[in-house]
Amino acid sequence: MSDEYKSRTEKRSQQKKKPARSPKKTKTKKAPASKKRSIVKRIILGAFLVALLVLIGGAGLFAYYVKDTPEIDEAMLKDPISSKINADDGSLLTNIGSERREYVEYDDIPVLVRDAFIATEDSRFFEHKGIDPIRLGAAVMKNVTDGFGSQGASTITQQVVKLSFLSSDKTLKRKAQEAYLAYKLEQEYSKEEIFEMYVNKIYMSGPINGVKAAADYYFGKELSELSLPEAAYLAGMPQSPNNYNAFTNPENAEKRKDVVLSLMNQHDKISAAEMEEAQDQNITDFLLDEPVSKSGVDPEYDAFVDLVIEEVEAMGYNAYTDGLTIETTLDKEAQEYMYQLLNSDEYVNYPSDLFQAGIALTDTQTGAIRALGGGRNQEVQRGLNYATDIKRQPGSTIKPILDYGPAIEYLKWSTYEQIEDSPLQYSGGGSVGNAGGSYAGMMSMRDALARSKNTAAVRTFQEVGFEDAYEFAGKLGINLENEYESYGIGAMDGDEGISPLQMAGAYSAFGNGGIYNEPHTVTKVTLADGTVVENDITSEPAMSDYTAYMVTDMLKSVVDYGTGTAANIPSLHMAGKTGTTNYTDDELQKYDFPSSASPDAWFVGYTTNYTAAIWTGYESRTEYLSKESQQIAKELFKQLMTEVSEGVDTPDFEKPDSVLELPIVKGSNPAVVAGSGVSDSNKTYELFIRGEQPKRTTPVEEPEEDEEEEQEEEQPEEETASGSITGLSASADASGNMSVSWGYSGDGSPTFSVSNGQETQSIGGFSTVFGGGQPGETYSITVTATVDGESIDSASTSVTIPGGEPAEPEEPEPEPEPEPTPEPAEPEPEPEPEPEPEPEPAPEPEEPQTEQPANGNSGNNGGNDDATGNSSGNIENGNGSTQSNGSQDTEPTEEAPAE
Repeated sequence: MSDEYKSRTEKRSQQKKKPARSPKKTKTKKAPASKKRSIVKRIILGAFLVALLVLIGGAGLFAYYVKDTPEIDEAMLKDPISSKINADDGSLLTNIGSERREYVEYDDIPVLVRDAFIATEDSRFFEHKGIDPIRLGAAVMKNVTDGFGSQGASTITQQVVKLSFLSSDKTLKRKAQEAYLAYKLEQEYSKEEIFEMYVNKIYMSGPINGVKAAADYYFGKELSELSLPEAAYLAGMPQSPNNYNAFTNPENAEKRKDVVLSLMNQHDKISAAEMEEAQDQNITDFLLDEPVSKSGVDPEYDAFVDLVIEEVEAMGYNAYTDGLTIETTLDKEAQEYMYQLLNSDEYVNYPSDLFQAGIALTDTQTGAIRALGGGRNQEVQRGLNYATDIKRQPGSTIKPILDYGPAIEYLKWSTYEQIEDSPLQYSGGGSVGNAGGSYAGMMSMRDALARSKNTAAVRTFQEVGFEDAYEFAGKLGINLENEYESYGIGAMDGDEGISPLQMAGAYSAFGNGGIYNEPHTVTKVTLADGTVVENDITSEPAMSDYTAYMVTDMLKSVVDYGTGTAANIPSLHMAGKTGTTNYTDDELQKYDFPSSASPDAWFVGYTTNYTAAIWTGYESRTEYLSKESQQIAKELFKQLMTEVSEGVDTPDFEKPDSVLELPIVKGSNPAVVAGSGVSDSNKTYELFIRGEQPKRTTPVEEPEEDEEEEQEEEQPEEETASGSITGLSASADASGNMSVSWGYSGDGSPTFSVSNGQETQSIGGFSTVFGGGQPGETYSITVTATVDGESIDSASTSVTIPGGEPAEPEEPEPEPEPEPTPEPAEPEPEPEPEPEPEPEPAPEPEEPQTEQPANGNSGNNGGNDDATGNSSGNIENGNGSTQSNGSQDTEPTEEAPAE
């Protein structure tokens, strides 16, 4: 038993000894856990230290940022800041901002409006102390995932601070200052006072600041009269006022209104049923037909102020809210005169109240805009500005910019450069022609521009090429992309139309020695803190001085004897160009318009002091300019330029040393300098780039006395130049245009003097057109050929204008037999021994006087092919028909310019 007991005892002892070994095993297993706890402690400690360092660093950075924080100024909190706009003499023109900010006190703000703003902008407004930690945390996470600045956390208090003291920059410094000031603001003002500040300061698009002014502007109501959809819409605007303007962006406004209604329901401001009922109502149903305008801008200054506001915005400021003092270029007297010129019948007899015009008057030397005519009979403030906003085809006013200016600049052409005026095909298909199929053959670049010949312009454009032509235009502020040869005569695609202000800027460079100054209204801006910011105006050389002067000299010819004589002011040294456009054949048929109808008429001209670009037409193409109303652009220019130039010294354009003026033998090709033996009637004075002038000169005839008898004896043996005029024919149309053509057989290079009994033209080719014929009247046409100053032959015929009394057939035989005219005029006058004294070459009929049946253009061919292959052209000098084969779609399919 004892052995058994011991045995059991021993066993128990052994069993008891086993647990004694277990601590050693347990100790061995728990060692790693202890180490892990140690690592975790170290990580936590490290994180704490990092956080502490970040906190200390952040606090230091915060302190650094807020050290320059402006003090809270009660005046800036309570009072709205308007901007002042001054004229060029420093006198006050208008205030912007204060007129559309109507103050409302907190007690007068309806609960509905209050709830809408708080639910949308700051749902915990009455709970936080200026900064909302919950909203801030959500914004931080959003900025971490989507990038800094992707979402703001500004409370209403912070927005008041930003609107009153700080900029809108999304920077850490501004946010730190904003938070700091928001906390201070909450210590000094009650929640009700802060909310009152907010609803009176918020920008609500356009000239509107404050919720009360917005309620009146959009709905014509007091705040107490607003419905739930209206209140929700206004509460949603501050986030992006212009984007949610219901007048201009109704779809965006409707979506924003519905979001606000959802937020109001979410924050228990309205029930779900109220939300759904209001969401079913479209905000546009509540809007006024037109916004209520209470601006202090006088109507005569509205177009100019419109552009000032845009320029200030481009400089990075808001004229409605930033408390600026804006110095401008406005000449108040010129602006007031322009307003009267456009809005009364005192100076111009307008055809109807719908007739529109856009005028830009700039300083030729600086680009400063002196006056703007934004339109006629305009009732809506900041509406369509016809001086700056429209994009219309410029007609022949584009020719100096795309054709002849680049030809001088890049090809070194002279004003005498001979250009062929004959039927022409566009490179991509389709034809371009002149008035009534009449062409002058070879003619100088000066005459081609003065008489606005289409085919000569397109040939020049082809010689220059798209790259150089568009580069030249781009330096003048006109950027083009579409490569259509019809652009060379002003047939711009609708997206690349041109405004009067652009044309004024471009033409000013011709009168300013080739220096382009960007047209501008603002000279400098003084910020609310006194900082002065100068307007950075582009001023760059756009062309050589010789190009500017030679183009100017040719444009003088336009008003001296070309298509712009009606705009000429004899007392001023001036230059300019006319332009008109056409309707397509389809439009003429669709609207039942006469062939002479035109949608646009232009005149752009300048002196050394002023440049004026004038467009006239109608807002809708369903209204057209008649022959008479096409003259108004020139009349407006003449009236305006005469007024602003009165009592002002206007010197002539100064010829640079890079330009030579030389007498040239008429008809010579290439140019030959006229010697002393050439008669004045056979000379023309033209301009050349120095170094590019012709080398050949006609010999000087200096016969010695002892050789005179011998020369007289030899004279009969020498063959003198001889020749005869052949195939003389003339035709006329009902518009009073007389087309004359002839041939020549004989020696030498003749020039021709062509007379219709009322005017005489000097022609280098074999055809011409007279305008201004009266229905039923018969005109005697005489053509005299001259070679080397000697009259060689003369021939005559007659033509009767259709209408009135019985007229001659419209299509005479190519070589009609001479018929006695109804008047006792000589049907076949004998050739005169000496040519008639030749005045300056008479102009092609001006665009409004010579419009022909509408398939082409006179001075400009639009070259726009319609679906049938027909293309309309310009009508400045009549109508030339343009035809394509219907398979090409290379030229714009809209209307073509007429001149």
